[in-house]
Amino acid sequence: MKENKKDSAKKTWIQYGIFGAIAVVLYITGLHAEVIGFAQRGILATGLMNPDVKEMTVTENTESEEAAAIDANKTKADFNFDLIDSEGNTVSLEELKGKVIFMNLWATWCPPCVAEMPSIDELHEEMGDEVAFVMLSLDDDFEKAKSFDKRKGYNLPIYTAANGVPRMYHSSAIPTTYVIDTKGNLVMTHNGMADYSHPDFKEFLKSL
Repeated sequence: MKENKKDSAKKTWIQYGIFGAIAVVLYITGLHAEVIGFAQRGILATGLMNPDVKEMTVTENTESEEAAAIDANKTKADFNFDLIDSEGNTVSLEELKGKVIFMNLWATWCPPCVAEMPSIDELHEEMGDEVAFVMLSLDDDFEKAKSFDKRKGYNLPIYTAANGVPRMYHSSAIPTTYVIDTKGNLVMTHNGMADYSHPDFKEFLKSL
């Protein structure tokens, strides 16, 4: 009986050791974010974390004087912001003014960022000609972000900040996504991951 208990305890410690070793390897290689992110995609499938865009879409489609009043009360986006693209070119956010802008703050070490990335890639594939995508990496090493994008086969417009990020885009959480309409209004801020390939979100972007 005692020997059985000892054998069982030994097996348990061996299992803990294996799990611990795997965790260490994943952390050292940076793959822990991708593993956790993959697991979190199940949460995205519920749709519970998606931004509520139905009401916003109705507002955008409102006509006449009511629409003008709503538009006047909207927050104007700060376009005084320079970016560096994956080729090393400096691009001003001002250059994108007049288009719908989807700006996502993310990092390779952030599991929720990794979890939502496939949905953003799908959205980009479908609406990349209509919407300007700004995937703003917060990685200390921009090369990590570029390598991640290439390894995953996303081909998303990856950027890093060329200077300080405007205060209105400061967020205590990532991922954070901002949507700017064609009139230069900041019409959506969403903290946390979401499924951006959802039909409701696509309709929202088209309404802008």
